[in-house]
Amino acid sequence: MSMKIRLARGGSNKRPHYSIVASDSRMPRDGRFLEKLGTYNPLLAKDSEERVKMDLDRVKYWLSHGAQPTDRVARMLETAGVLEKAVRNNPKQAEPGAKAKKRAEERAKKAASAAEATE
Repeated sequence: MSMKIRLARGGSNKRPHYSIVASDSRMPRDGRFLEKLGTYNPLLAKDSEERVKMDLDRVKYWLSHGAQPTDRVARMLETAGVLEKAVRNNPKQAEPGAKAKKRAEERAKKAASAAEATE
């Protein structure tokens, strides 16, 4: 059974509240889970202690039994000091799109032609 530590959404429309749960990866996001490990309230200030609450002993237990945290939960565990910080690098994401590249080329051509005209 492949285990995940992930967020299960609760709360009403436009007012999210998440539970940090250990569940089978085949179960739906808000569906059946094995254990509730904590809560996450994104509406609170980032420096608030109430924003993320976790039972770190149980999280460590599930990690030792092979549970894989999702990206968001992994970031929370990194800030709590349970996991080592992972290097995230997505250079393709920062690359400009095709239209922006074309505009940059046109700007470079105009600047080059203006520089030639002044010489």
